[in-house]
Amino acid sequence: MSNPGFVVRCVGERRLTRGAAAMENKRMKLTTITQITLDGVTQGNGGSTEEDLRGGFDRGGWARGAGDDTTRDHIAATFQRADAYLFGRRTYDILRDFWGTMAELKQHPIGVALNSKPKYVASTTLTRSDWANTEILGDDLFRAVADLKDSRDGELQVHGSSRLIQWLLEKDLVDEMELITVPVVLGQGARLFADSGRDIALNLVDARTDSKGVMIHSYRPVGRPAYATF
Repeated sequence: MSNPGFVVRCVGERRLTRGAAAMENKRMKLTTITQITLDGVTQGNGGSTEEDLRGGFDRGGWARGAGDDTTRDHIAATFQRADAYLFGRRTYDILRDFWGTMAELKQHPIGVALNSKPKYVASTTLTRSDWANTEILGDDLFRAVADLKDSRDGELQVHGSSRLIQWLLEKDLVDEMELITVPVVLGQGARLFADSGRDIALNLVDARTDSKGVMIHSYRPVGRPAYATF
């Protein structure tokens, strides 16, 4: 996710009560935040020139300009409320190059949050990083993430990192998902949810829509879905 400046300030929003179950035991809540199209694509939200072009993808930049003029407030506030971040290697590299190297962007509220707070990278290829407050997780990713969640309270956020999110969902490590849905169908590109995988029931805990039709939905996984029997 290289365009975290795209956010949604909402009109006509509907808020549902957030439960406190994830925080009752003083465990760190793991929240995923994903920009997504109506057909589930997450690839190239910021633009094709600097993002993943796998599979001949040529429709990047679909999130640029989406949402209200004031929609930056939402994602800026989201980054600011985080206590730590967890990224996949590709997303980490994009955010480091964007928010971690440009002096002007370092002063932006998102840049301040990203540069000052702990960052954890799930990677088997990255061995070192010069971005401050970065820790590369070891080979036992499940144990590393579980230990992070048990080590403190607060919120551990995952931005972008679609393949990492798929793995976290498979391992029951996700406490809440926020989907920022742009009203566009791309017809190509990597999608957040794999063609086959585990099934997950979700409870809606927050929903809002802005004046340009961009929707933000927050969900909490609640086990497996119930299926009709005949």
